[in-house]
Amino acid sequence: MNKIRVLVIGGGGREHTLVWKLAQSEKIEKIYCAPGNAGISTIAQCVPLEADDISGIVDFCEKEKIDLAVVGPELPLTLGIVDALEEAGIKAFGPNKKAAEIEGSKAFSKDLMVRYGIPTARYGVFTDIQKAKSFAREMTGPWVVKADGLAAGKGVLICSNLEETDLAIEKVLLEKTFGVAGTKLIIEEFLLGEELSVMAFCDGKTVVPMVSAQDHKKIFNGDKGANTGGMGAYSPAPVATPLMIKEIEEKVLKPTVAAMAEEGRSFKGILYAGLMINEEGARVLEYNARFGDPETQVVLPRLKSDLVDIIMAVIEGSLDDLNIEWKEEACASVVMASGGYPDKYQKGFAITGLEKDCKEVIVFHSGTSLLEGKTVTNGGRVLAVTALGKDLRQAVDLSYGGVKKINFQDVYYRDDIAYRAFNRR
Repeated sequence: MNKIRVLVIGGGGREHTLVWKLAQSEKIEKIYCAPGNAGISTIAQCVPLEADDISGIVDFCEKEKIDLAVVGPELPLTLGIVDALEEAGIKAFGPNKKAAEIEGSKAFSKDLMVRYGIPTARYGVFTDIQKAKSFAREMTGPWVVKADGLAAGKGVLICSNLEETDLAIEKVLLEKTFGVAGTKLIIEEFLLGEELSVMAFCDGKTVVPMVSAQDHKKIFNGDKGANTGGMGAYSPAPVATPLMIKEIEEKVLKPTVAAMAEEGRSFKGILYAGLMINEEGARVLEYNARFGDPETQVVLPRLKSDLVDIIMAVIEGSLDDLNIEWKEEACASVVMASGGYPDKYQKGFAITGLEKDCKEVIVFHSGTSLLEGKTVTNGGRVLAVTALGKDLRQAVDLSYGGVKKINFQDVYYRDDIAYRAFNRR
């Protein structure tokens, strides 16, 4: 096999992890990343193209003779970047536009689950404020109000009473807090239990689950405060027993991929199931059509197999011929964020300590850029400090050891990553 030229699309922690893992393959000649970030620039050539600049990315791939494009974020997938690349004769990793709707529209994904008997929470879909409020009164709380479209992980509002629920409905439909993502909304019952993330490689027919992960969506310790894009993660999650993973594979992942094929939306790429686990089993909270962030930062470091081989098998529909191997070690990642995130925060602060001897950790950059040769903050989530360990305790301790060596103005991070796993013992 000739060595290939690869473009990774995106510029966050997930993409840094993808570039880092791909760079370990001997099958790659060169890696580009659009737009990339300061950390990615040390292992790939960054290209000044935004992830949703579809025509610009296609032109770049044709000009630079790119053999493979790996799409990180959800927005370009829902806009049809895979369709555009394939039309230009470029291999692309990720679902096409029709298949990406499983993430692009929560209403579509909920309706799909009900049609095909995939376990999920009771729900209703609304564009009318009064009808939404009436439906809320037919349910017992708490209530979950979700913007239908893409809202960068922040379009979910959990309400403890009807007054809060009414305000959330108005926030989405009337005030348009989430823009076009809130053209319609979903109200669903609040599920109790423990959250779990399971991602799977899918080639349209074969489904291969990855090792489990649990992320921390809330901004504060103990899962309090506003939803974020994720403040840290760890793998494996103790709630994901072998029996539970088998149940998820048989009752969620395989039926979902079969349902998408039945609907004429063959799903190739990464299917991410966000699940709630309780005594009734596993129920789907949400689907994503790509690698999760920050789950990727703890799952890919545990992957022993060559990621290029897996990606090619997904594209070519030969996933069932592949034996994918994983490391026994646990992995933990702590997100260092800008003070004020997920609301208003400042950018441009110099980051110190990155050059320190941190052999035990891998620092994946999420929101950074280069300014006059220095790495500065350029986002809400700035870094994901990640470590492998012989067990979860060691992985978490090593991650926090790395965090303590790094600093920037107004830095904020949770100091209880993996607390649920430790509290189980």
